[in-house]
Amino acid sequence: MHSTTQPSRTGRNLNSMSRVLLTGVRIAIGWHFLYEGAAKLFADKWSSAGFLQQSNWLLSDAFHWIASHPTALRIVDFVNIWGLILIGLGLFLGLFTRIASTAGAAMLALYYIASPPLVGSAGETIGGGHFLIVNRNLIEMLTLVFLVFTPKQMFYGFDGFLSHVKERRNADPQGRDETRRSFLKDLASLPLLGGFGYALFKKKPWESFEEKTLADKIAKITSKPAQTDTVSSASPTAVSFPTLKQLKAKAPVGKIGNLNISRLICGGNLISSFAHSRDLIYVSSLLKTYFTDEKVLETLYMCESCGINTAILRVDKHTLRIINKYRKLGGKIQWIAQCKISGKDGNRDFIQAIDNGAVGAFVHGGVADSCVAGGRIDKLADAVAYMKKNNLVAGIGGHMLQVPIACEKAKLDNDFYMKTLNSGDYWTAGPRLIENDNWKPDPTKVVEPELARAVKDNIWSTTPQQTVEFMKTVAKPWIAYKVLGAGAIHPKKGFEYAFKNGADFACVGMFDFQVVEDCNILTDVLARVVKRTRPWA
Repeated sequence: MHSTTQPSRTGRNLNSMSRVLLTGVRIAIGWHFLYEGAAKLFADKWSSAGFLQQSNWLLSDAFHWIASHPTALRIVDFVNIWGLILIGLGLFLGLFTRIASTAGAAMLALYYIASPPLVGSAGETIGGGHFLIVNRNLIEMLTLVFLVFTPKQMFYGFDGFLSHVKERRNADPQGRDETRRSFLKDLASLPLLGGFGYALFKKKPWESFEEKTLADKIAKITSKPAQTDTVSSASPTAVSFPTLKQLKAKAPVGKIGNLNISRLICGGNLISSFAHSRDLIYVSSLLKTYFTDEKVLETLYMCESCGINTAILRVDKHTLRIINKYRKLGGKIQWIAQCKISGKDGNRDFIQAIDNGAVGAFVHGGVADSCVAGGRIDKLADAVAYMKKNNLVAGIGGHMLQVPIACEKAKLDNDFYMKTLNSGDYWTAGPRLIENDNWKPDPTKVVEPELARAVKDNIWSTTPQQTVEFMKTVAKPWIAYKVLGAGAIHPKKGFEYAFKNGADFACVGMFDFQVVEDCNILTDVLARVVKRTRPWA
């Protein structure tokens, strides 16, 4: 008969399989820790500053303080890197497993607190994944807590190896074969560690590693030239764009009311995914694909890093969701809202803008065009009064030159104008009359879009010279838009034309890889533009 104190073969097999599985889980987490530490060690000037700065939950003040104090940051970075490496080695080899598990769980808890996967936080989307409350940090942390309370006899590893060394000294000769087999099992992670080293060498983490946060991703793209790989194209080339290291100077600022506004303003195309794109009908679809939430946030942070402190955005659910997410991540770009006043609830856009932190607003250009064309300047006056009553800097947009003319004649108390301006000096420029196939740009002989029989292009700046002449008589700040003719005019020409001819600010739609270049162009242009058609307002 079998003794009741002896485990059955099934029990022994189950126990052995449990040990193998638990050992595998421990090694997998150790591999992850070890790789994360090595990747940070070999990465060029890696820092946890970005990760700490975007924290907006528990202990965020402490994390922000560390990020802003170089000595404390260096200590935290050192502890972070070598903590990951040593914890990873301990878990990988099964050496001081309980201590390594405890330290690893504590470190993961801090990661989770600094970047929790809560709605609107950076931790909601990290490393290409999307999470809600539960993420890999939480899962690994709970696993390590479980390992802390798991008897070390349930693992194969160096802890067991050391125990078996003692047992071997005291064991009788007949039991030494079993001890020798245990040695081999406990040392099984050594070949895996060799494999890890080889894989690490092949991976070259100092050249490429997975970013843990949006801030880390931004730090990476701003420290290396952005490149478009066209190896598979007919002419293999790579297009490089300047990074923050090549930024000549941050965008200078002017004033509208009591606000400091950067001379270059970020347009809202990146969020609205709508672009005036001349006859290129696919551009808006491409924008929607390119500008994911993460890419929008990257672009806004890039603008912020270049001194662009203002964005002009329309008021809709998507925009408000993005701007609030950006705020929660610590973004500081102020926004001026593009508002419509149509319908029974004419102030709805203004109310939403106020509730969501807009510092200014203006009446949508198309709406203002219609009001002036319909003789309803009173609607614009009411909108301006409402904006100023609610402490917004108040603007009036317009494509038609008649808009600022009518507003000045009525002596509206608006703080600024949003008025289109570009030279029309590009071959697809319009508008054109149907019967005139030989039309060519002539700034002295143009018609307003509403009066043209066929608008062949969305230039929306059909009276540039007349606009320049009239705005000489206006003392209010002028934000020029459509200055690049929907991408048909190079920024060097577009910026120079706008600022030389009286614009105080330029609102431009930009991709993330264009921001530094546009700022550098702005710096050069403003250095050249000594004589303007009117003083800076």
